[in-house]
Amino acid sequence: MGLKVGIIGCGSITRFRHAPEYAANPFVDKLIFYDRNMTRAKDLAAAFDGEYVEQVESLFSDEEIQVISDCSSNEYHEVYSTQALLSGKHVLCEKPISLSIAGANRIIAAQKKSGKKLMVDHNQRFSKAHIKAKEILDKQELGKVLSFKTTFGHSGPENWSVNKSNSTWFFKKDRSGLGVAGDLGIHKIDLIHYLLDDRVTEISAFQGVLDKVDDKGNPIEVADNIVCTLRTKKGCLGTAVFSWTYYGEEDNSTTIYCEKGMIKIYGDADYSLKVITLQGEQILYQIEEIQTNTNQTNSGVIDSFIDSVVHDKKTAVTGEDALNALKVILAILESAENQCIVKVE
Repeated sequence: MGLKVGIIGCGSITRFRHAPEYAANPFVDKLIFYDRNMTRAKDLAAAFDGEYVEQVESLFSDEEIQVISDCSSNEYHEVYSTQALLSGKHVLCEKPISLSIAGANRIIAAQKKSGKKLMVDHNQRFSKAHIKAKEILDKQELGKVLSFKTTFGHSGPENWSVNKSNSTWFFKKDRSGLGVAGDLGIHKIDLIHYLLDDRVTEISAFQGVLDKVDDKGNPIEVADNIVCTLRTKKGCLGTAVFSWTYYGEEDNSTTIYCEKGMIKIYGDADYSLKVITLQGEQILYQIEEIQTNTNQTNSGVIDSFIDSVVHDKKTAVTGEDALNALKVILAILESAENQCIVKVE
């Protein structure tokens, strides 16, 4: 008998990523949806031959539900993911794991107490070009890493979120909390940690609200652009840029500079990964295009999470991994706010 999965939150991330990927997984039998907007829950239940509940507690109390996806807005993750774990469910939580270190620790403590699986949706680890780049780096084919640059920018969440308007919760301080840093930046920080097998420990950053306005025409409450310089524990130096104002074309590229050459990832329309050696030799890989808001393909996240549940494996992205990325994002915001260098424990 297959797994029953409860999904909290019926916005775009559920409609385009979680629900279709669960529906395609052979180990999943039924989806049960909850959203504070019942129309959204009913619509997705109809679209995916599932069910819906009117109270989130119904997901936690249903003993037949083994798995929960927490796709709620950021401020609720520490509430719902904690409750789900303590109710005996395996949990896949959307990023960021929480808006605070205390909230993240609360979820991690619940996971340890329950003994259930916890995974956080840092999906860039699952893209094939990133996996190949990590293989090259782990083998030190280009020697040790010296520096890096990474960026993630698109035209803004109001073009992706379910209500398609400037009233989106991503623009609200009390709900989004971290702005573009929590939406896009946290993906790239986790990716750098993953690729380099390292951690960012020192940060200097600038932020601004350069163009976005809310539904009343006022500048939004959180940053729409952040630019930062980073130092890692191993001594690598790098830059990171996160933007909601990349109008015209999305950019989700990363370049790693090593002793014997460089790796360029998702920076070329024809080749998702390029290795360029010190001697100028180019090794080109046509692996796959990265997911974008307009190019939705299977992320691999749900399949990996379900595999860890079914076969009792460690999750590919742990609560601790997510906490490490969150610490860096909070330090980036502190640096930008106070115009100072911030160190990360």
